[in-house]
Amino acid sequence: MAITPEEIESLIREKFPSAKITITDIAGDGNHYAAEVIDESFRGMNRVQQHRAVNAALKAQMEGSNGALHALALTTKFPD
Repeated sequence: MAITPEEIESLIREKFPSAKITITDIAGDGNHYAAEVIDESFRGMNRVQQHRAVNAALKAQMEGSNGALHALALTTKFPD
């Protein structure tokens, strides 16, 4: 079962309500996405910590072989 970019954004927004979020379907198949998440809460975190925070918001959709989200290229940063 595929997941939509809007669903991914909604899941991320639950944890990061003020973030600037851009979701791109990189393969055109509804399974492989790129996400850019820019949020002030990332300030002071290293990149691994930032990615873990976003992945935690998506965990239920990424778990197991039947997870709706199969691949996510993630870019995170705090605002300039």
